[in-house]
Amino acid sequence: MGVLDIVDALVDFFIHSFRRFMAISKQKKVDILSTLDAGIKDAETVVFVNFHKLPGKDMTQLRKELRESGVTYFVAKKTLVRRVLDAKKVTGTQPAFDGELALAWSKDPIAPAKGVFEFAKTHKEQVSLMGGVYQGAYMSKEEITELASIPGREVLLGQFVGMLNESITRVVRAMSERAKQMEGGAPVVATEAAPELAAA
Repeated sequence: MGVLDIVDALVDFFIHSFRRFMAISKQKKVDILSTLDAGIKDAETVVFVNFHKLPGKDMTQLRKELRESGVTYFVAKKTLVRRVLDAKKVTGTQPAFDGELALAWSKDPIAPAKGVFEFAKTHKEQVSLMGGVYQGAYMSKEEITELASIPGREVLLGQFVGMLNESITRVVRAMSERAKQMEGGAPVVATEAAPELAAA
């Protein structure tokens, strides 16, 4: 085999390899767009995350913590993210995508923002919220941070149960006091806890 034959063989090899690489890249792009499309479509809230020089082990930890809260964390190129968001016709002004971009989404309206916000407290120079999408509309960095400060579902349920127990206790106490007044023959006095009992 002569030198020209060797050169031709090398050229054919590189062309074939290049085409194969391009085909894989194109398929990968399709897969990414499909994942973004499905995730954003089903999500109540999508959070834009700026991660900068976040070590691999910390990235793994962030994914794990978010996954445990039912949140998907996905890194994608800005051009692909913008393409999907434009197709969804999200209303409002799209926040600037500074730094390296990742998305966190969930059907829970608070979990994505809260999960990233809490993790960022110990990684202030590496992770931050850039904004997001809530119910089809863009939210600024300040708005998504406010959303992150709302207590989670479990906390709200706990607060509700506490309020309910307190109300029941006040009613029981008022009824007990009324029963004592009736037994002693004293006139029933309305209490602040349950004034309607006095009128009964």
